[in-house]
Amino acid sequence: MVKYIMVAGGVMSGVGKGVTTASIGKILQAYGYKVTAIKIDPYLNFDAGTLRPTEHGEVWVTDDGGEIDQDLGNYERFFGFDVPKKNNMTTGQIYKAVIDRERKGEYLGQTVQFIPHIIDEIKARIRDAANGYDIAMVEIGGTVGDFENVPFLFAMKSIERDVGEDDVMYMLITYLPTPSHIEEMKTKPTQQAIKLLNNEGIFPDFIICRAKKPLDDIRKKKIETYVNIASDHVISEPDIDTIYRIPLELEKESLGIKILEHFHLRPKHKVDLSAIESLVKKIQNPTKELTIAIVGKYVDIGDYDLADSYISINQALIHAGAHMGIRVNTQWIDAKKIERGDKELDKLKSCGGVIVPGGFGNSGVEGKIKAIQYCREHKLPFLGLCYGMQLAVVEFARNVCGKTDAHTTEIAKDTKSPVIDILESQKDIIKKQQYGGTMRLGAYAAILKKDTLVYELYEKTGRLKADREKLKAMEQKKGAEFRLGVLEHKPTILERHRHRYEVNPAFVEELEKQGLVFSGYHKLDGKTSLMEFIELQGHPFFIGTQAHPEFKSRLEDPAPLFLGLVEAAAKGKK
Repeated sequence: MVKYIMVAGGVMSGVGKGVTTASIGKILQAYGYKVTAIKIDPYLNFDAGTLRPTEHGEVWVTDDGGEIDQDLGNYERFFGFDVPKKNNMTTGQIYKAVIDRERKGEYLGQTVQFIPHIIDEIKARIRDAANGYDIAMVEIGGTVGDFENVPFLFAMKSIERDVGEDDVMYMLITYLPTPSHIEEMKTKPTQQAIKLLNNEGIFPDFIICRAKKPLDDIRKKKIETYVNIASDHVISEPDIDTIYRIPLELEKESLGIKILEHFHLRPKHKVDLSAIESLVKKIQNPTKELTIAIVGKYVDIGDYDLADSYISINQALIHAGAHMGIRVNTQWIDAKKIERGDKELDKLKSCGGVIVPGGFGNSGVEGKIKAIQYCREHKLPFLGLCYGMQLAVVEFARNVCGKTDAHTTEIAKDTKSPVIDILESQKDIIKKQQYGGTMRLGAYAAILKKDTLVYELYEKTGRLKADREKLKAMEQKKGAEFRLGVLEHKPTILERHRHRYEVNPAFVEELEKQGLVFSGYHKLDGKTSLMEFIELQGHPFFIGTQAHPEFKSRLEDPAPLFLGLVEAAAKGKK
């Protein structure tokens, strides 16, 4: 019987529910239980694919092609396994599924209503995602006071009625502010959040208290009295230096054991978080420090910078740095400011390396190209991701091959040198304006050329061996052929993708003659290959990939290309 832990947020969004959910799941894994997590987003969008990064943060891509909430990235980074797209549901998906079923006559003439049809659809999806696991954590986005969360709270109460109260737990993650003018931690907003949850018939079993500082006994007693739960079920979770310490801190309060006791479960074996603890110590006590610049455009929202737009890149750098005992600082550089000549490019001089991440559209493109040119000419370690690789090809074609009009047809449809062009399979999709969920999405195979730096990095980190086993499993899976392409019994890896445009095959030979190395490719069929990796010989580190390797990085298993970048940056900054 699956045990369910519902996680809701109080006071405000962005309080850290996703990381806390992932941390608790990691602890329960350490006790020997199979744990998964499900994220519910109450918006009407079908998925996160068409949402602005500055509004919703990064779009996370799953192996099976989902464009979903970034919290699933937290789950994967902590759990250490790939979470499928079905583990993220939105209100839009729920309503569409019910309406589609009604249009097909599957309700046999019933009046389709909120209760039971919407609630039943939510419950069915939660159960499907939880199937095969001992414990399923269900994180509900936003806060308990949001009107759009009502159906999901109702569905969880309904699941409790179905399975029994001993198999369901409710957890509220709330925020305790400390107003600067009085410097006193206030519990009133948390009390209001508890009241709102009570109004839905839900009484939390645990209160996780987020705050700048640890919760003191006076505030803990206030909350304990108000919610009528045991004092040791009010858990303090103050701000700390790295999110990877959270499982260690929560386990100091015996949270894992307390959860198991609630479910009348016993530990299957002694908890061991020593691997994480060792890496956390390296994060906290580095032997070296360096800075990597991220040249992007999704960094500003009003007067604030939104690092969430590139959260997986930031985490991948932390993972790589932890394994080398290096603190990797990131410097956000706005590509649009480079275009305006705001001396942003000068900031690269103090950086150990540069990342140009994925993106869309023409905003900031020329600024990114200038940054790439700087890296190539000044031998500064460079990693281009997705659009970043495409723009590296454009820069090379312009400034090395002499094709001054070289561009991507995403920006310049009539360019005479379309070194980057739209995938043939995407042309009709764009004409029909079918933008949501229609890109080349998810994990695809890439064949690596030996005697390249890309091959060396994937081989020495063990990813080639690990992906070999995954590829074998995929070959047996019906419907996976399009992800594999034509395998040539050569070194092959799997990386996640999210794009419509590719290197134009018509220009590959000319680019190669001028020194650009295509170190990996995906074979669509007997004739067509899609270029997946580029690199430059004679450069300390100049690599681009059409993929998003940041989505596969874990603290205990860093992404090979990020390890390579940090290593090259460290050598250059001796």
